[in-house]
Amino acid sequence: MGGAGRDGWGGGANQGRPARRGERVTRRSAPGGVPAVLPRPLRAWLGIAAALAAVVVVSLGVLYAGRDRPGQVDVWAAPVGNDVSSPWRQLALILDSLGEPLGSAALVVAALAGSLLLRWSRAVVFIVVGVGVTVGAATLGKHLAGRTIHGGNLSYPSGHTAFFTALALMVALLAAGRLRLGRAAGTLLVCVVTLVAGAAMGWAQVVLGAHYPTDVLGGWCTAWVAVGATAWTVDGLANSTPAKVT
Repeated sequence: MGGAGRDGWGGGANQGRPARRGERVTRRSAPGGVPAVLPRPLRAWLGIAAALAAVVVVSLGVLYAGRDRPGQVDVWAAPVGNDVSSPWRQLALILDSLGEPLGSAALVVAALAGSLLLRWSRAVVFIVVGVGVTVGAATLGKHLAGRTIHGGNLSYPSGHTAFFTALALMVALLAAGRLRLGRAAGTLLVCVVTLVAGAAMGWAQVVLGAHYPTDVLGGWCTAWVAVGATAWTVDGLANSTPAKVT
């Protein structure tokens, strides 16, 4: 029962001629077809958002390159003296732990487990590559910008914020596609999830004195660029991979 649609990594029906008698079609898609990691209604919008985010990342990186002190925006945006009461500080520490190796690994494993339960291999690739690209981009950005905090610790962009936002963005995109949300509903879901995730982790980083507010903004935008590029690439490669007929 070959279809006319494209296939690849659990992403759709087989493409090409029907199988002849005696041939076996090896399907790479889940039964019933599985949506792409980047929902069609959100493709153009995500491309624009990623482009704007790239402009912000580069602009802030150039503006604060080589500096070791907060800028005017940082002074205005940061809490006075980063002094918060104990319950809020404990919350900040919990959020911060989700960006550390053990916490981040646990979040990624949970996301991968969900994708595997859905037999969505393309989502697995998307998450693994997306996290890797995001962390790599944030690390490279730190060395290129050379901005420091607390006596030499590279700070721009915030890796914690980039990772946490990227994972939230990927999960939101996958959910929007799986639920077949339209442009308005899908955009609302993605925006709310990424804003909440970025704001939560960013607040924790600033309160704990680990980053300047502009580092957090740079990390948030880095996530948009990395995830957008990864989503387009994963879908493009998967859709160009035909099913095997044996």
